[in-house]
Amino acid sequence: LSTGNASKQWYQRRVRGNDEGEVQFDQYGQVKLVHADQEVRLTQDPFPLYPGEELETKVTKLRAVPTNTALRLRAIADFDDRNGTKRYAHDEWLFTGPGTYLPHKNVEVVETIRASIISPNQALRLRALKACQDQDGKERVCGEEWLVCKTGAYLPGAYEQVVGFISAYVLTENIALHLEALQSYKDRFGVERKSGEQWLITIKDSEAFIPDVYENVIQVVNISTLTNRQYCVILDPIGENGRNKLGQRKLIKGEKSFFLQPGERLEAGIQDVHILGEDEALIVKAVLPFKDNGVDRAPGNMWMIRGACEFIPTVEMEIIDRRKAIPLDENEGIYVRDIKTGKVRAVVGQTYVLNQDEELWDKPLPEQIEKLLSSEVDPLADRTARAHNKDNKNRLKHKVVTYRVPHNAAAQIYDYKAKKARVTFGPDLVMLAPDEHFTQLSLSGGKPKRPNCIRSLCLLLGPDFMTDIITVETSDHARLALQLSYNWHFEHDSHSAEDAAALFAVPDFVGDACKALASRIRGAVAAVPFDDFHRNSARIIRTSVFGLDENMKVKDCFKFAANRLVITNVDIQSVEPVDQRTRDSLQKSVQLAIEITTNSQEASARHEAERLEQEAKGRLERQKIHDEAEAEKARTELLKLQSLSAAVESTGQAKAEAQSRAESLRIEGEAAVDQAKLKAEAQNIEAENELKRINDARKGELDYISSNNTLEIEKAEKMAAIETGKFQNMVSTLGPENIAKIATSGHDNQLAMLRALGLQSTLITDGSTPLNLFNTAKGLVGALPGSSNDQ
Repeated sequence: LSTGNASKQWYQRRVRGNDEGEVQFDQYGQVKLVHADQEVRLTQDPFPLYPGEELETKVTKLRAVPTNTALRLRAIADFDDRNGTKRYAHDEWLFTGPGTYLPHKNVEVVETIRASIISPNQALRLRALKACQDQDGKERVCGEEWLVCKTGAYLPGAYEQVVGFISAYVLTENIALHLEALQSYKDRFGVERKSGEQWLITIKDSEAFIPDVYENVIQVVNISTLTNRQYCVILDPIGENGRNKLGQRKLIKGEKSFFLQPGERLEAGIQDVHILGEDEALIVKAVLPFKDNGVDRAPGNMWMIRGACEFIPTVEMEIIDRRKAIPLDENEGIYVRDIKTGKVRAVVGQTYVLNQDEELWDKPLPEQIEKLLSSEVDPLADRTARAHNKDNKNRLKHKVVTYRVPHNAAAQIYDYKAKKARVTFGPDLVMLAPDEHFTQLSLSGGKPKRPNCIRSLCLLLGPDFMTDIITVETSDHARLALQLSYNWHFEHDSHSAEDAAALFAVPDFVGDACKALASRIRGAVAAVPFDDFHRNSARIIRTSVFGLDENMKVKDCFKFAANRLVITNVDIQSVEPVDQRTRDSLQKSVQLAIEITTNSQEASARHEAERLEQEAKGRLERQKIHDEAEAEKARTELLKLQSLSAAVESTGQAKAEAQSRAESLRIEGEAAVDQAKLKAEAQNIEAENELKRINDARKGELDYISSNNTLEIEKAEKMAAIETGKFQNMVSTLGPENIAKIATSGHDNQLAMLRALGLQSTLITDGSTPLNLFNTAKGLVGALPGSSNDQ
């Protein structure tokens, strides 16, 4: 067998060799074998297999381990590796690339491990499978976890397990992290953290934060921003020692931005500043003792903050209610109750704001009165439809109860506190005091009358009518059903309290009156037989109702003294027998009377028809004679007209032709004159329009030139003013002294330079400018002795 440079072979039961590697033989010349042993042979010369040796694997290429890759190896027996390191059974270690792994008989390859790539703002979370030492040389215990934050490739150790990648939280000005410690430790900022402790990480601490293995991210906290029109109250705020002040509150006013610390929470969220108008107010209650602008406030005290103002409640107070002024017309009002005394009063006709000791009071009313107040039925116009139910609107119970008493009606209101009643006559508006209630009327209705059919809050004073059906019996026991209509009204003095109270003395005046009148009618009818009643029913009924005066005449009215009701008329609408036999006999008599009346009417009609026929024939004959006379007159007129027409016809044709030719010539001449006038007017209009156009064009051109000249003048004036102002500002800024110094600065500098050099006089030229050396020499030699003193 032969092996290449990068190959290997495994053998079982290899032969035993000496220290020099030579094969040993026993006394019988057989090779000695090391049973249950293995040998790995690498690059060498070809060799044979001795008896007893077995080839476990074929020639295999060696494993090349690339970069960022490692082989996890495990020792299956104790041995010393090629580097002299003592390896014990079940020890594990890594063979990292790049390199070629040389196998060993006491080592097995467990797995191939690839490096984990750690990106920026990312960390690798590892867990120790047993006590070991990490790559930084730090001792780790079994189960311990830690992070590797170094960017790049990381190859975990043999006893390190990759739990996963952790991405960093990118923090901004508006985002923070709420963390909780899972156990006591010291964080990366060097702060000791206790188990269960919570804190915030903001951008001030780190722009990108990777939570540690002992840190739990509870949530991402967004920044709370308050405008200058907002505020908030924080419950359980963080104190100076970094702990929550349980049960306390903290007020924060805008404009401000902040993060809620762990354990803190907002009371009712971010709230707007209470802006009160002139008609608004706030009811405030103290929850803690404090001094408010010099006034001591005890817990439970309530007071009112009136507008117009801006209000932010402090932590020592709470807002109970926001109230707005209630505008009330002179016919509107509200019920107000004092919560301290319990007294209820009505406020009418003014704009009112409830103070801290007042509240709106709901006035209770019976259900039937509620329906009557909220219904849209007019007690006067819809008095016949009051029994129909309509959709009722809900009443605001804190508003003063109002009721419009219609014309010619009265309403009674009873005050249960003062124990007296008052009557209001319409048209008027009734407004109930807190202790007042309406007197409800339950009247009889229907035909025949039934009690409690009509309910109303007002009493109609009439005149009006009511209809009833009653059953009567004559003296001969004929029973009849009478439908009667009574006209009635109330006689009263609206200024008399006695009359006003008497109007409501009888609760059901309709039923009472109908019963009384029916009783009188039944008594009167019972005394007469049917035939007499049938012939004189109206007189009998009116006499029974109204009675007779001293002259034995029927009276005009019947009065009820108890409630001032007056019956003025009785209308008998129908009389129908109740018994069938009476109805049949009455029907026969009625039919006989109708037949007699019909026959008499037929005879009268026949006679009248014959008379009318004779009169019509006479008028017809007279008309014929008159028509014939008129026809003869018309025929005579026709003959005259025919003769005149023949004469005109003979002379009219020539005259007509001459007149038509003359008229045609006249029309042509007038048309030519009119045409000439129109042409002259057209030429005149064209000339005027052309002149006007030229004048307008020249005027526009002159206006344009004038406006341009004006603009140029204004521009020149403004530029001159700007330059003048600029120069004045420069002069005033520099000052006269500075301007003088600037003007003499060149000569002063030269003079100072000459003095510094110690020269009495000098001449500086550029060599191209001619000089008068005669005068210059005088200056160099010096002046005359007599002139030096002058200088």
